[in-house]
Amino acid sequence: MQTVTLIIDKRRELSVKYKKLLENQYSNVIISKNLISALKTIQDKEPDLIIISDSIDSDLSDYCRKIRALTYNMRPIIVATSKSAELDDKLKILDSGADDFISEPVNSDEFVMRIKAHLRREFESNLDTKKMLPSKNYSMRALKRTVTSNRPWACLYVTVENFKNYAENYTELASDKLLQTYTAIISSALNEKDYLGSLAENEFLIVTDSLKAEKVANFLTFAFDTVISKFYSTQDLKRGYMIMHGDEQAGRRSEFMHTTIGIVTNEYKKYKDPKELMTALVNIHSLADLPSKSNYLIERAKLSALDSVQEKNFNRKITVVEKDDAMNLLISTILDMQGYDVNTFENFDENSSVPAIIILDAGDALEKSGLEICRKIKKNPKFKNTKLIITSVFHDKELVLDTGADLYLPKPFEISSLIKWVEVFMKEANDL
Repeated sequence: MQTVTLIIDKRRELSVKYKKLLENQYSNVIISKNLISALKTIQDKEPDLIIISDSIDSDLSDYCRKIRALTYNMRPIIVATSKSAELDDKLKILDSGADDFISEPVNSDEFVMRIKAHLRREFESNLDTKKMLPSKNYSMRALKRTVTSNRPWACLYVTVENFKNYAENYTELASDKLLQTYTAIISSALNEKDYLGSLAENEFLIVTDSLKAEKVANFLTFAFDTVISKFYSTQDLKRGYMIMHGDEQAGRRSEFMHTTIGIVTNEYKKYKDPKELMTALVNIHSLADLPSKSNYLIERAKLSALDSVQEKNFNRKITVVEKDDAMNLLISTILDMQGYDVNTFENFDENSSVPAIIILDAGDALEKSGLEICRKIKKNPKFKNTKLIITSVFHDKELVLDTGADLYLPKPFEISSLIKWVEVFMKEANDL
């Protein structure tokens, strides 16, 4: 991403000279001759650095103070230029909020190197230390500049799904190595004109040309799936999934990691602000996310009829399949008190309505009839979004999870533990 420098200077010749010295393919320089036009630029572009000259009508220190107050949430570097070389003037201006004071006339080489040093320090202070990429604040600034740009662009919201589960099982060192590897893969697909930044630990933002966005996404999904097997143990690869450990996650089945990419361009719609653009990115990314496979989706022209928006209903249904009447009554009563729509059965009926969660007893230690039911449910596309909690008197975690269950809960279990997992899976089933 190009850095943006704002020069506030009434003098035509010197301001143009400074612009020519600083502007290149990596830096965009904008000149404003008064506070009104400067504020518009600050609002639209959030400049990294502001050069303020004492050619303005008001006192330079007061001006610096006003700019600093108006930009408290973005904290740009402020460099004051003045014909004065008096120490008192320097101290007054620096005390008012300026980061540097340059007396004019200034040597051109010194001027350029001072500005470069400030911009370098600004960039480095905004780096994500794990991936060595610009942080979320810098990425949101990039989105703001993208929205106000007239050139064709595309934004890619890239995530690594199931990353937290991997980090808990394989340690922070392994997860950091994965992020660094994926960062290198993404960087190899971009050039110096593109922007790559961080939005969260396992989330990336790419701003690139609209013509190559889909090619980049196609490459990333292929490359990620190619290398990801190297980050798992032979035992997990053979099993085909991870078994979570620890007090909080014990007994939960977790799919392997995959990457999901949502792509939005300005080809069909002009976005008003970065918030609207980020909302569009999150929405298209949600549609792209598959349970266990890398995928991408690009926004296309809408073909739907007017007022054809469909609202997604929140599924609060829970099916409890438990032959023990006392246990059946206890679970259903507790969940009903939590506000869920609970149905209880002694035997599972595939023709019943689709619940968000099925709590299924695995059966006795000999027959294990519930495991076969679990396999049938997982094969039925009707229940693809339904989460399966298997309760069991036989304590064989891997046997239970091999059926496709999302959680193994050995009997006897704490009701509080069941409630906690119901809350987690209810959100996941409704994609919240």
